[in-house]
Amino acid sequence: MSTNLAGLPPRYLRTPEAARFVGLSIRTLEKHRIYGTGPRYSKLGGRVVYAVDDLQSWVQSAAKASTSDPGKVVVLPARRHTPAELEQARHPRR
Repeated sequence: MSTNLAGLPPRYLRTPEAARFVGLSIRTLEKHRIYGTGPRYSKLGGRVVYAVDDLQSWVQSAAKASTSDPGKVVVLPARRHTPAELEQARHPRR
């Protein structure tokens, strides 16, 4: 994790705040975490937290220029996926 310009540690958000930040429901973000398709997270004192930088990176990884643009990374829907689907999303064919 990087530090911001003031030299302070990155800001961490709990699941409800993180879900609001990325525009998802809390349950959808939880499903992404369970299925391994969501942003990086940490557990501090038994609580799940997300660094703002990781949330922004995850959203940026799904950015597209147009509807036909395959993008760099595919963010899969929050559901259980087969290993083949996960591998395909991580390494899309061009």
